Amino acid sequence: MTPSDDSTSHPEGAVVFGRSTGHEQVVFCNDRASGLRAIVAIYSTALGPALGGTRFFPYPSEAAALDDVLDLSRAMAYKNALAGLDHGGGKAVIIGDPAADKSDDLLRAYGRFLHGLGGRYITACDVGTYVEDMDVIAEETAFVTGRSEASGGAGDSSVLTAFGVYQGLRAAAGYRWNADGLAGRRIGIAGVGKVGHHLVTHCVEEGATVVVTDIATDAVDRVRRLHPVVEVAASTADLLDRDLDVYAPCALGGALDDAVAATLRAAIVCGAANNQLVHDDVDNALQARGILYCPDYLVNAGGVIQVADELHGFSFQRAKAKAARIHDVMLDVLRTADAEGVTPSEAADRLAERRMAAKGDRRIWVAAR
Repeated sequence: MTPSDDSTSHPEGAVVFGRSTGHEQVVFCNDRASGLRAIVAIYSTALGPALGGTRFFPYPSEAAALDDVLDLSRAMAYKNALAGLDHGGGKAVIIGDPAADKSDDLLRAYGRFLHGLGGRYITACDVGTYVEDMDVIAEETAFVTGRSEASGGAGDSSVLTAFGVYQGLRAAAGYRWNADGLAGRRIGIAGVGKVGHHLVTHCVEEGATVVVTDIATDAVDRVRRLHPVVEVAASTADLLDRDLDVYAPCALGGALDDAVAATLRAAIVCGAANNQLVHDDVDNALQARGILYCPDYLVNAGGVIQVADELHGFSFQRAKAKAARIHDVMLDVLRTADAEGVTPSEAADRLAERRMAAKGDRRIWVAAR
């Protein structure tokens, strides 16, 4: 296994293939014996060791994988900062088809590779990797979280992810309608899988009317069994065509494009899906129509809050208390957006940047020996 460190002392961060990225470090790894090809990108360790998931995906090229890991790692730095975690941001990608290429040997090689970074990057699950994969990686390194309960981990993070979205939604509803709660509001939830079905429960228990849609009929059937009062839309297009107070995208990214921004009837957008905005101007278009957008990387931070807590000996109640703070941070974001005349996304970025900058000059975090 031959890790290759492509970072430099460039004042603006790592230089990758002649491009300044602002990252502290970008590291490539190839292990011929197992077939591992991976890239780890550490955007910042200003707040502590970088924390982020490992994505296992069949990228068409190494360049495409590099673009993805650079973007994702930067987003994790902002997410962790805004969540109040003492962690910087990083991300890793493994190039390949997880269904065909994943093996215990490959995951163990990846674990040894991470261990060689000395704790500057701690990984967890992402697209294509699961709790059981983290258990295998943990056989080679302690710098992994998101493990199974049987292996001393916290297990499924969907409960706290949904709880954080719910806290963000409560904050936005209070800000928009000066209301304490969601009673009487009509909430459309697109995607009722691992996270979305928990969000349905929170909303129903508050007395909201909930309309759901999902391409998986078994997911919809589960929600209907738990909550017979829930209405079902035939598709996302059908859901978006209805009069809603809140739209909660909880499935795939890219849920908010120009067409949705121009026609959406909801007053608030608050959902668990990652990367909801197709491009930054969508946030501007929503704001121009008076629609409050709750930045996805803020409200869906309950999951990373959970895996971060696992590093200290997991306590569900402690992690839940931290996730509850998403409510107050969401209020801070909305107040900052109004005070500074920017969108909620830009306000969230500014608050995250201020927290990172409060540590002074960027420092390189290393594990204590």
